[in-house]
Amino acid sequence: MEKKAAQLKIEKLRELINYHNYRYYVLDDPEVSDAEYDSLMKELEALEREYPDLITPDSPTQRVGGAVLSGFQAVTHAIPLLSLANAYSQEELDSFDRRVRELLSSPPRYTAELKIDGLAISLLYRDGVFIRGATRGDGQTGEDITNNLRTIRSIPLKLREPLAGDLEVRGECYMDKRAFEQLNKAQEEKGEKLFANPRNAAAGSLRQLDPKVTSERQLNVFLYGLGYSDALPPDSHYETLQWLSSLGFRTNPETQVFDSIDGVKEFIQYWHEKRESLPYDIDGIVVKVDSRVQQELLGTTAKSPRWAVAYKFPAMQKTTKVEDIIVQVGRTGAVTPLAILEPVFIAGSTVSRASLHNEDYVKEKDIRIGDTVVIQKAGDIIPEVVRSVPELRDGSERVFQMPQSCPACGTRLVREAGEAVWRCDNSQCPAKLVEGLVYFASRDALDIEGMGPAVVQQLVDAGLVKNPADIFKLTKEQLLGLDRFGERSAAKLVASIEEAKGRGLARLLTALGILHVGTQTAASLAAYFGSMEKLVTATEDQLAQVPDIGPVVASSISAFFQNPKNIQLIEELKKLGVKMDEPKQSRGEAFSGKTFVVTGTLSQFSRKEAKDAIESLGGKTTESVSKNTDYLVVGEKPGSKLDKARELGISILDEQQFIDMLTEGGYQK
Repeated sequence: MEKKAAQLKIEKLRELINYHNYRYYVLDDPEVSDAEYDSLMKELEALEREYPDLITPDSPTQRVGGAVLSGFQAVTHAIPLLSLANAYSQEELDSFDRRVRELLSSPPRYTAELKIDGLAISLLYRDGVFIRGATRGDGQTGEDITNNLRTIRSIPLKLREPLAGDLEVRGECYMDKRAFEQLNKAQEEKGEKLFANPRNAAAGSLRQLDPKVTSERQLNVFLYGLGYSDALPPDSHYETLQWLSSLGFRTNPETQVFDSIDGVKEFIQYWHEKRESLPYDIDGIVVKVDSRVQQELLGTTAKSPRWAVAYKFPAMQKTTKVEDIIVQVGRTGAVTPLAILEPVFIAGSTVSRASLHNEDYVKEKDIRIGDTVVIQKAGDIIPEVVRSVPELRDGSERVFQMPQSCPACGTRLVREAGEAVWRCDNSQCPAKLVEGLVYFASRDALDIEGMGPAVVQQLVDAGLVKNPADIFKLTKEQLLGLDRFGERSAAKLVASIEEAKGRGLARLLTALGILHVGTQTAASLAAYFGSMEKLVTATEDQLAQVPDIGPVVASSISAFFQNPKNIQLIEELKKLGVKMDEPKQSRGEAFSGKTFVVTGTLSQFSRKEAKDAIESLGGKTTESVSKNTDYLVVGEKPGSKLDKARELGISILDEQQFIDMLTEGGYQK
């Protein structure tokens, strides 16, 4: 075929493939079979291989490409992506409606949209071609994730209609429930850590440095509005969404317009009851004034528009049966009751077990084997039993009895005075070994990627790992002798283990699993002593001088370092090249004397990153809200801590306010 004829054929094929992409990924109404579609793609790929100079960035063949990145570039949003104010009750919704009406001369109409539980994104098109995609970031500055967004087939690389100039649209990137289940199944088969929920999976997928990984994750998008446009959009927000749909964007079909807030309330109630029927997660309803002219009249505050509010659903609850109550042994020897549940799908995943914390919790909640119970996910992540339903008992239920001996090694359990937990104090307990190794390799400790519970159990069963030091002796050849390990996965785990040697003293102290020493206490010890050598020789009185460490914790730390086996382990780790000191870091004092609690899911920080940021400016973080708390930092799905903070009159910061405080304090991420 001559080049001119090839160019015409290529253009025709691209137009046809883009049309079928639109029918399949946007309208969910395909016109051709998968085989016919694949045939068109193969024909286009063959022509582009023959004439590579005819390849353009908007070609359907160019969705997955680009080198693996070392990091993401910053993107400044021309118009800020503001966060929305939240409403948790109909009274707060009425207050929003009242404020809007007081500021407008004519009654508003409202659009009501499903609040997709995903990550906000911005897409920029120039002359109809997709040129850049970014995360929301802090609203002012996000990260350039163009190559990853190009892999999502519901995002058009070229608009269906010619459009001169720039068009920036905003939307939500998410992972549906089925794709999430498939991803976690694959993670489990590889022995890697499972994702907590679809939102976390989508977030992790969008921030992959290799676009090929993102392309395998089955992400999707809904576009919900304009950033800016050189073309003149309709005044109505609802009609603007229809206009975007005509350009090839995927918009949510459930969006409706209402003449009053009462209609919005009915919409909210309907989806509160029906949300689980959707193939994706929603966590509320977004309510917007429909007229763009009225939106401009209402304006914005420093952090959110006055013309929109996000109504947040309460935590989803389900009833199920307690099929059994077993106990599991943790890394410290704590023996914890665990409810084995009749599987139930809730908040994005199937739940079949939930921790019952301790013997007293089971008694207080009166939870029996065979009971019908109400469960929910705390923060839509951790399954918990809320209560039993005794009125549904038929007499076959059995009261749970705490075992007297460890189920793993048979050692008699002990319960110290003042503690709610029974423990196995056998240092050779096999269950403690596995759980301790899992914790040693966990994200908050030495963060050894690829060493999840299944891999640890495999290594222990094979006799390759009998203590934490053995991890650093593993070779690729040893791993290749195990199931589920190939050349790539074995090399990757060995590299991750090598990298873990340099995590520093604080991470190592966390990994060692010293009783009462969590990440914050480990960080305090590392900052105070600076090296393992000084810490090992510290007296109990010296340990008690460390901020936030009292006599009980000091005694526990001292006892750990007086145990010859622990000293032997530390010496062995040192010989294997594990870093035993903490690099000195400059520490700000902007938050000095202030105590923070972080609750809910933040979009720009993991929980640990938020705490590290606070502590880097001299602040203190705790897990529970009390009269001594100065600030509560609130993310998505904050739970009961928000209610308690309101009762105590504690200052509440949303994520943007928190970021503003960090910036003012001189924090740099």
